[in-house]
Amino acid sequence: MASSILAPICALALILAWLPAAPQAPIAPRVPIVPGSTCPVFPADNIWNTDIAWMPVSSRSPAWLASTSATTGRLLHPDFGAPPYGIPFNVVDTSHATTNFNFLYWDESDPVVATQQPQGPYPYGDDLAREGPSDSHLLTVDEDTCKLYETWATDYAGPSTAGSGAIYDLRSNQLRPAGWTSADAAGLPILPGLVRRDEVQAGLIAHAIRFTVQSSDTSYLWPARHEAGSASNPNLPPMGARFRLKASFDISGFGPAAQVVLTAFKHYGLIVADNGSNWFLQGTMDAGWDSGPYPAMIAQLKTVPASAFEAIDESSLMVDPDSGRASTRKARQSSPAPGSGRLPVNQSSPLPYTGTR
Repeated sequence: MASSILAPICALALILAWLPAAPQAPIAPRVPIVPGSTCPVFPADNIWNTDIAWMPVSSRSPAWLASTSATTGRLLHPDFGAPPYGIPFNVVDTSHATTNFNFLYWDESDPVVATQQPQGPYPYGDDLAREGPSDSHLLTVDEDTCKLYETWATDYAGPSTAGSGAIYDLRSNQLRPAGWTSADAAGLPILPGLVRRDEVQAGLIAHAIRFTVQSSDTSYLWPARHEAGSASNPNLPPMGARFRLKASFDISGFGPAAQVVLTAFKHYGLIVADNGSNWFLQGTMDAGWDSGPYPAMIAQLKTVPASAFEAIDESSLMVDPDSGRASTRKARQSSPAPGSGRLPVNQSSPLPYTGTR
């Protein structure tokens, strides 16, 4: 009698074990704030700040994972820490010194000009923290105007020179012109995608995280605006491709700080923003990462397999291809994702610069 009762129970247990994990309950929209200011990091309905736990898996997910070595044991690499590691940012007011830059990619830099000439003004000075010499990103927020200024390869050929520059209104969803680069290869802003210590300490990261892949396709996906691919190959992730940590990945064994980051991975995911080492995710340069719970957090994140992620299709959230605003309707699609919807772009010639973009 007992065996006849246990048999269907065991069968049910096996079925449940093979069912996909339940989707994560959505996190209410939250506007990230630039520390030291009252400036938002884009509106609450911006795609950076949109919970994508409900979005369908992309049909390209297996191929993109394989091309980034996720299926052969690749682990995440948090590419940030105390100086000199990570990407710093600065907060100034309108009284800060400025400069006009001579940009290598002047025709894809802000403000728009008709012919090559110094462009600006951008906040500038020796007091502003800049990333190390590999990429030399300079990120600055003007707290009075809530404008974000980002340059790449800053001072690569002397003072007030840079590879390119982009200016963003942090209160707007406006994207860069189609086909334009930025301080990042994807034509996206860098600051919104950084892991910040103040957010981990507060217990919530409510935005996507920037990460790199070694090889990308010669296309881009919304909200990216630019490609820097090594080959026209749909099996390579394009700029703008978004990945999330699978709902089934158990984070209960991680420390509280690591769980904050991993929860963000499940709800907001990672966005391919640049070419570099596979599965390197970026955060701020902050001396505080070297104390308290954070060294353990970074060490634990390094144990997360890239195979625990899946690429998603967020194309249904696009309201306007030139806007970062995401549709407010809740997407709970379970049908197979449509094609990759890749956008062909005319790419500029490669930069004569050795750093990673």
